[in-house]
Amino acid sequence: MQFRFDAAPARIYWELTRACDLACTHCRAGANAACDPRELSSAEIARVVDELAAECQATIIFTGGDPLKRRDFFEIVAHTVKAGLPCLVAPSATPLLTSKVVASLASLRIGAMSLSLDGATPSRHDALRGVVGTFSRTIQAGREIVEAGISLQINTLVTADTIADLPAIHRVVEHLGADRWSLFFLIRTGRGQTLRQITPVQADAVMNWALDIGHGRPIVTTTEAPHYRRIELMRRAANRGCADGARSAMRGLGIRDGNGVMFISHTGEVQPSGFLPLTAGNVRTDRALRTYRDSQLFRGLRRPDSFKGRCGACPFRDVCGGSRARAYATGGDPFGSDPLCSYVPTGTAAPTAPA
Repeated sequence: MQFRFDAAPARIYWELTRACDLACTHCRAGANAACDPRELSSAEIARVVDELAAECQATIIFTGGDPLKRRDFFEIVAHTVKAGLPCLVAPSATPLLTSKVVASLASLRIGAMSLSLDGATPSRHDALRGVVGTFSRTIQAGREIVEAGISLQINTLVTADTIADLPAIHRVVEHLGADRWSLFFLIRTGRGQTLRQITPVQADAVMNWALDIGHGRPIVTTTEAPHYRRIELMRRAANRGCADGARSAMRGLGIRDGNGVMFISHTGEVQPSGFLPLTAGNVRTDRALRTYRDSQLFRGLRRPDSFKGRCGACPFRDVCGGSRARAYATGGDPFGSDPLCSYVPTGTAAPTAPA
């Protein structure tokens, strides 16, 4: 099927560590400053990278925590690049992210780097990140990444407390020269359980606005909001158009947790995503791609006809499918409806307001 990723994921998010020197209010991992002694070793990571490279060309995104907290970080990145896999890095904006680090990553020819920016001012951003000075470090690092010739993606949290700041954040991202701006629609897991979710109507408004502004750079994408594609398709059908920004939504057709996306935890657990903490295997005992291809969990997540409620009845279920992580975080069922979507298929009930 056109929108199924049965053979291999397109993206593998790899949590090298949960150690991080920030204290972000929405951290799914509950990160702290110390490394976990159970983390995968350098040799274990290299073995899994080689196994993946032998069977697929998935893009590897090294994340955390803060991947820079690992002493073998550059060894891991160099091995991945040498193996021929596209490699992206998502560090935290701490004093560890120096200009020398950026230059070293540029010399390794990584595909891109991402940074998080959750406020247009120091007070707004630093309040979410839990450490004063994080905003200025993010801006400085962003400039150095762009100057080094590395493609920059900025990630921004979308909650009831950040939604009003999005236009101002967009201007900052644009000024930095980022290639991509990813709007991460909150999943209430980890520390994020204390944050306020927006409503489905507000989510639609944000995604329509994102399509309106996404004509050039930065390209605007979404994380855990695949109904961005549904909105874009409906706009096309209505002949309203959305210029070149539509490309960002259309490229991801069908990709969601477990279908085109795989997550490897710091201890080797294989999960549909970092926001959907259901474990199907472990790379210490199972081959990652075999788990992705054959486990009951992943196979079910790649079959939208197994979804329930509005997502199961939705005519856009193949290209969208809703956030499986949000369905699980809200109702305990990864095959349930995504409560952040406003679309009501014939014969189904409207979504309830988020708690």
